[in-house]
Amino acid sequence: MQNDELNVNNQNNRKIFKYKNLMPLWIAVFIDILGFTLIFPIAPYFADLFSTSTFMIGLVFSVNAMFGFVFGPILGKLSDKFGRRPLLLISQMGTCIGFLLLAFSNTLEMLFISRMVDGIFGGNFPIAKAIVSDDVPPKDRGIQMANVGIAHVLANLFGPGLGGILFTIGGSIFLPGLFAAGLSILTMILTIIFLNETWPKEKRDEHAKLKIHIDIKIRKNKNAKFLLTLFGFHSTSFMIMMASISFFGKIVFNLDPLEISIILMIGGLVRTSIRFTLFKPTVRRLGEANAIRVGLTMFLICFSIIGFSVNVIMFLVLLIFISFAASLTRGPLNSKISQTVSPKVQGKINGLSSSLDSFAQIMGPLIGTFILQFFMPYWLGIVVASIAFPPVIMAFQKIELKVYQPSEQQS
Repeated sequence: MQNDELNVNNQNNRKIFKYKNLMPLWIAVFIDILGFTLIFPIAPYFADLFSTSTFMIGLVFSVNAMFGFVFGPILGKLSDKFGRRPLLLISQMGTCIGFLLLAFSNTLEMLFISRMVDGIFGGNFPIAKAIVSDDVPPKDRGIQMANVGIAHVLANLFGPGLGGILFTIGGSIFLPGLFAAGLSILTMILTIIFLNETWPKEKRDEHAKLKIHIDIKIRKNKNAKFLLTLFGFHSTSFMIMMASISFFGKIVFNLDPLEISIILMIGGLVRTSIRFTLFKPTVRRLGEANAIRVGLTMFLICFSIIGFSVNVIMFLVLLIFISFAASLTRGPLNSKISQTVSPKVQGKINGLSSSLDSFAQIMGPLIGTFILQFFMPYWLGIVVASIAFPPVIMAFQKIELKVYQPSEQQS
């Protein structure tokens, strides 16, 4: 019995060391997301700071995603050509500049410019997913993609609280923006010192001659198009809800920034606990495909009733279930998408999925703030659930994914 336990521990240790290059990536992604989550609880109060409407602030956040939608795939493709590490650093530098502009924004126009700059260089996530795809074989990729999601979980645990506190102390966006810029600088330092290149020049040169053939293949890849369509519907519904949480808390429950940050932190704490206890056993027991189905179904149910929340407790409980559904769905779904194409174009396919995320982030703040400003709150849930319904149906379609062998990587 003791020998069996030792063997299991040795296997776990080998798995940790096998993907040790991902550790600085997780840290860098965590810090980057932490900087962004600082502004979550204070977003609804931008309307008061800049004497504008709630819908206009939704447009500010949509502009950020509009530029990310255009430039995300470009940065992903450039990482296929020039390597992951230099493009990741360029993206992180642009994010830092965007946060500095945010900190010093004193007009609505400057606020728009700060979000545009951040959107142009918002290629961190497609490149991060490409790095995971470079390092991790398909059998472990779902877990590792979701492990990158741990950065999201932890950032959403600490970020909103920090943002609420800094905003309360300073009474403006200066301190949250400056703190986020400082975190971006730290991210660049960690990337320079610790992150190894996963798509070096010799590999890029080896596969450069196949680029045209592979581009055509992606466009004709039915599995890739099917899963990207599913992901697009899912991301749109998810982002509408996530973009609306703070606004919902202010408009429906009249919460202040610190109270919103506390709710987000409680949700993050529970999500963190679930992520480190229930997630891996659940995915291993169900398998990636069934985990995706369960998660998407949970989304549909929660979205259908969240607009009818009668108090903060009910609202918080539903957010916790939504967080668990996100853990079950988003990492494994990104893994499935990455498995529809050859390893030679992971930057491109992950750029496309991130572009869909950016499109969802465009629509999310616009639709969410529009509904909350002009309609009853329950319409938010009805609209989001309607968009979440198609991916549930699609997820029950069986898809046979091709397994790309090492020999194909060099052909």
